[in-house]
Amino acid sequence: MATLTIRNLPDELIERLKASAKAGNRSMEQEVRELLEARYQQKSDLIQAIKNSWKELPETSAKEMDAWRQEGRP
Repeated sequence: MATLTIRNLPDELIERLKASAKAGNRSMEQEVRELLEARYQQKSDLIQAIKNSWKELPETSAKEMDAWRQEGRP
């Protein structure tokens, strides 16, 4: 596993990270690791999350889609 060193972070950012880590009962290192993992998900996981969110949308008929396409057109 690799190691990443980040220099010159603003003090305010460090304080926010510490507060967030403390609230989640995590170390600041674990907090940053989880933030990075959430931000840079595996492509397949991200695609699956998008597909799952589509399931929650109401179904749209072809007639509705045609009406939307025509909306605002002369």
